[in-house]
Amino acid sequence: MAHGNHRQMAWLSRRGFLKSALAAGAAGVAFPAILPAGARAQQTTGEPIRIGVIGCGRIARSRHFPAVLKYPEQARIVAVSDVDSVRLKDAKELLETRYAEKLGEPATIRTVADYQEILAADDIDAVIICTPDHWHAQPVIEAALAGKDIYVEKPSSLTIAEGRQMADVIARTGRIVQVGSQWRSNPSFRQACELVRNGRLGRLSQIVIGVTADPAGGNPDPMPVPAHLDYDRWLGSTPVVPYTEDRVHPQSDDLRVRYGRPGWLRCEQFGAGMITGWGTHELDTAHWAMGTELGGPVDVLATAEFPTEGLWDVHTAFHVEARYPNGVIVSMSDKNPVGYRFIGENGWLQLTRGRGPMLAASDPAILEPLGEGAQRLHASPQNDHHLDWFESIRTRKPPVAPMEEGHRSCSACLVAHISMKLGRRVQWDPATEKFVNDPEADAMIARPQRAPYGTDAVMARLG
Repeated sequence: MAHGNHRQMAWLSRRGFLKSALAAGAAGVAFPAILPAGARAQQTTGEPIRIGVIGCGRIARSRHFPAVLKYPEQARIVAVSDVDSVRLKDAKELLETRYAEKLGEPATIRTVADYQEILAADDIDAVIICTPDHWHAQPVIEAALAGKDIYVEKPSSLTIAEGRQMADVIARTGRIVQVGSQWRSNPSFRQACELVRNGRLGRLSQIVIGVTADPAGGNPDPMPVPAHLDYDRWLGSTPVVPYTEDRVHPQSDDLRVRYGRPGWLRCEQFGAGMITGWGTHELDTAHWAMGTELGGPVDVLATAEFPTEGLWDVHTAFHVEARYPNGVIVSMSDKNPVGYRFIGENGWLQLTRGRGPMLAASDPAILEPLGEGAQRLHASPQNDHHLDWFESIRTRKPPVAPMEEGHRSCSACLVAHISMKLGRRVQWDPATEKFVNDPEADAMIARPQRAPYGTDAVMARLG
């Protein structure tokens, strides 16, 4: 591809720094807590954090653009990147219009096809990564090694192995990472978790979670690749397969259709389906309530139905039973009511999602405010997930949804997905992040990665 040499040169231009950083990590020495000059200046002068957005699709337009535009004194989007040039043009036009309205003066947004240019730019301090799931891990690692702070959409990784690589690099570089588990910034979710952690239900025995399921379908017939899409790079580390619109994202002159729900969400090549797409939200909240954010289940039995025709092959109906070291059973299914029911010896607490989270309990006393000395969880400023990230960048204190905890929520879902695919129970060791005496399951912790893409290829190029 014409873009291939350019990408390789961009990687190699930072080879010296990255190679020395990785060598230090391999030797057991912590990576330096890199803080670019621009970021240091922001902390002392209060200048807005300069952000590059990698991926300009549905989530960028509906969530991240509005969230950053809301606080121009805190942060500004200065550059965007996407492998689809139509989406790049749309993002530029939208942001320049909104910033002109907000600031009362013209704004210029840089557009680049190759996100490596954003990572190499000295005038960009942080990145928001809202690419498809299979394109989360590599740019997170590269951004950290380039000295950028990061917001990455959930699920944090495609595989457990990628997630561990991400968490290790973030720990060693000291970068700030906010995972897109935005329910942690919602006061109702925080209240529910604080009530459970402070013993209002007594000894917790079960958490029952409801999640919707994806449908079968999708047109598998090959189509010509649109001229404005770099399809090889979009596929990234996953295998080469024929292009079809239902495998990628909608192509339409109607913006509402163009930025509708993309088909890749329903293809196992690019993600695991709703078990990670929504399940990472659900298990993240369960972990937060139990105080198991740095652990995971030890015994998992997951069953699922998989389509037998059409393009989309992620699971449809499913059921998960996961036992944690504390004895709590977490049940997650598309048959359960959407939301959470925490069950303990003193009764139950219900957290219902919808237009607004609502709390209910078997006894009104369970919902009474906590008193002095109660255990409190991280409260995001103004209950805003992005604002919490901005504050964390400036203070260098952990955000509400840090990388290691995001990885643990994602990996618990991926363990369930492996159980689904194997069609049997698995035992998981959260300490070693390996299955117990189960080579067949261990073989599914990672996937082969297609060079020159992927986290393994990054390490190989640097080594």
